[in-house]
Amino acid sequence: MQTYAPQEKSALRERVDREIDQRAAPTAQWNAAQKMTLACRMLAAQGHWHSGLAGQFTARSEQPGTFWTLPFGTGADEALARELILIDEDLNPLDGTSLANPANRFHIWVYRHRPDVQCIVHTHPPATSALSMVGEPLVVAHMDATPFFEDCAYLPEWPGLPIGDDEGQIISEALGDKRAILLANHGLLTVGKSIEEATVMALWLEQVAALQLKARALGPVKPVPADRARESHDFLVKPRILELTFAYFARRVLRETPDCLD
Repeated sequence: MQTYAPQEKSALRERVDREIDQRAAPTAQWNAAQKMTLACRMLAAQGHWHSGLAGQFTARSEQPGTFWTLPFGTGADEALARELILIDEDLNPLDGTSLANPANRFHIWVYRHRPDVQCIVHTHPPATSALSMVGEPLVVAHMDATPFFEDCAYLPEWPGLPIGDDEGQIISEALGDKRAILLANHGLLTVGKSIEEATVMALWLEQVAALQLKARALGPVKPVPADRARESHDFLVKPRILELTFAYFARRVLRETPDCLD
């Protein structure tokens, strides 16, 4: 069997990075409203809105201090690009008539603390919620979990219904500079420099939470060694890989609901 010396693997890694970075952005064909619609639909299809209307999806707009979101009462599986609403930092709808989800208030705190964040996903999917109920942080014990190595915070105590400023301050401070956080007795929150990043991280977090639950039923979970987890993390969170992953899930959505972007 052929083996590779460390320097040869390094050269191969550089080649792969270069080839991936040179590919055209697979999501450039969609504008922000269309990406948000696709994101909501793919999250819903993967069980993130199984409990009804619990959860929020927001993204900064081009107008400073304003954010795109779903109207309150619209499920993620019902998202349509033409029906997204624009709100200000006090959740006032700019059209003067729509109603925003009051829990979007804690998103505003995250945006204020993290100028780099362009999109926030908060959901209560089954596996992540189960971990939150038993007080168990995410363990990076599988390759698919490595995007969260040193990149998933943990809030050990639920601060209450997230419609006030106190909850926003607590959650934003606990998140820190990470891409994800597991919220005790609550669910997950992911952020990104793009809609694609925040969405894919949310999809992945629920998937690896489900793996962790299944593994724990068999025995202790064995973490991935730190050096290997870090190497895998840095590769898998590359923007182009996140975009390619988003595009894959988007194609699945469009096969089922091709008219959602109209």
